[in-house]
Amino acid sequence: MHSSTEPVPTSSSTHDSRPLALIVPVYNEAQNFPALVAQVERHVPPPFTLYVVYDFDQDTTLPVARALAADRPWLRLLKNDVGPGVVSAIKTGFRQVTSGPALVVMADLSDDLAVVPRLLALYRRGYRIVCPSRYMPGGRQLGGPFLKGLLSRAAALSLWLLAGFPTRDATNNFRLYDAALVGELGIESTAGFELALELTAKAFRRGVKIAEVPTVWRDRTAGQSRFRVLKWMPHYLRWYFYALRPSLPA
Repeated sequence: MHSSTEPVPTSSSTHDSRPLALIVPVYNEAQNFPALVAQVERHVPPPFTLYVVYDFDQDTTLPVARALAADRPWLRLLKNDVGPGVVSAIKTGFRQVTSGPALVVMADLSDDLAVVPRLLALYRRGYRIVCPSRYMPGGRQLGGPFLKGLLSRAAALSLWLLAGFPTRDATNNFRLYDAALVGELGIESTAGFELALELTAKAFRRGVKIAEVPTVWRDRTAGQSRFRVLKWMPHYLRWYFYALRPSLPA
């Protein structure tokens, strides 16, 4: 059966009380970053650490982030030392965060941080990946390019129907992971936002416990998106067909 909004674990697990780490890749997000920090302070229960992962020293986010970090010890800057691009930035974050809950968050205010307490509650109950879902009952997607949304929804719902994939939103990169699990699975993605699909597909085929909760996604209102549908499509298809293959024995 497919996962429900708050599925019940099939086996008991040790409650993990380690603090949350937020991994936030940035690229010239000076306009959005103060509002993101305000949303974090409003919705994310402490203690937590927020890692601002940047590619280059001239990024417009940095002066704003440094000013905000002056009286926020939980706000830390981390230079991407893997390579340019969002996947490399997230890899850099997971090199820093190797255990406990880790939440990948976009800096463009598209993600609804009000769901973070629910994500953490499911993580504490033993789920090793918790997926905010735009395409399950209660979820919504507001704005954004039509083709991007259509392809994302079609891919996610077809995986859910055909393979019993445990989330109806396979491609949303706003996602909570057990950082140790990410280390076990490894990250092979190189192009862009196929990372969430890769990690969730690998975990699914291993029989890892995965949950989903509804979320509302909003397209950015400031700055420029770096999402490239056609360029990244082959990379998405690789992990889409991987997820369709039979699961490995638990």
